[in-house]
Amino acid sequence: MEVLNYMQIRENSRVPKYKQIIDSIINNISIGNIEINQKLPSINMLSEEFYLSRDTVEKAYNILKERNIIVSIPRRGNYVAKVEAKPKLNILLLVNKLSAYKMSIYHSFIKCIGDKANIDLQVYHCNELLFLNSLKNAKVNYDYFVVMPHFKTQNFGHACYTDEVYKVLDEIPRKQLIVLDNLLPNINESVSTVYQEFDKDIYDALSKGIDRIKKYCKVVLVYPEKSFYPYPKRILLGFRRFCVEKDLDFEIINEVGVDMVLKKGTLFITIEESDLVNYITIARENNLQLGTDVGIISYNDTPLKELLGITVMSTDFTEMGKYAAQIILDNKHASIKVPFNLIDRNSF
Repeated sequence: MEVLNYMQIRENSRVPKYKQIIDSIINNISIGNIEINQKLPSINMLSEEFYLSRDTVEKAYNILKERNIIVSIPRRGNYVAKVEAKPKLNILLLVNKLSAYKMSIYHSFIKCIGDKANIDLQVYHCNELLFLNSLKNAKVNYDYFVVMPHFKTQNFGHACYTDEVYKVLDEIPRKQLIVLDNLLPNINESVSTVYQEFDKDIYDALSKGIDRIKKYCKVVLVYPEKSFYPYPKRILLGFRRFCVEKDLDFEIINEVGVDMVLKKGTLFITIEESDLVNYITIARENNLQLGTDVGIISYNDTPLKELLGITVMSTDFTEMGKYAAQIILDNKHASIKVPFNLIDRNSF
């Protein structure tokens, strides 16, 4: 049957098979591959063609009947009754790690998209090979590819791109690709981006608190040189530039050890939560008051930091998810820098 040539069921998709049947039929009706009053494959025929259970196909057909898209005529089969609105989009959201703030992006994204798309969330753990394989295996399966490029080098440092990454991204149609969180150099201008500028962001955020920062004798950035989930080196560049231009005594260390000695008059900036926890623990053990004796600013906001009253520098991850979703819904090209703010909770 000719209809079978137009249908596609993706084995590696997280979208349930019955939903794929529904979306495939609606899509083919909308673009004219399947016409009004045309007969559809029988349940047995469809299940055999795509190696599906009869229950899966029957569930899909029942839903299509409930929506009055197809009708069943006894002893004759199922026929197309009407054309429905545009079918759901299929979107791949490829993120480098699962964290509180990355999940904020995901939840905001799916909330804004609503029921207009099926969204597959895949995590590649900053592993370039996993990232490349995910895209190579998924190119024909999705309408949009929303990717967050952060990679781990062989010595556990950070890279935002490689030649292979550029090569694979370049094979994706420009209108179907959205680069999220990171601004890739030399990326085609026709690619939509929703990004942070890590060096400029930290510089501008710290500048807003310069009067308070100057009361401290020293500013210490805790930047892990080697991490399973590495951080952009542009954070270092922005921090150094800020301290040099503002004539501040500063230091960059790898971690806050549990045996570290905290000196009064020192302001710490932490990125990893483990360093923040160790810092607060040491300060409490030595009866050092945050915001008075010592200061702390953390990178990337989370509900826990808000609960603890920790001042943060953070992009608006909820807005990042909304912006990316809106680009898809509007079907337009855009390049959007997400707001990055110093949220003062009196811990420095």
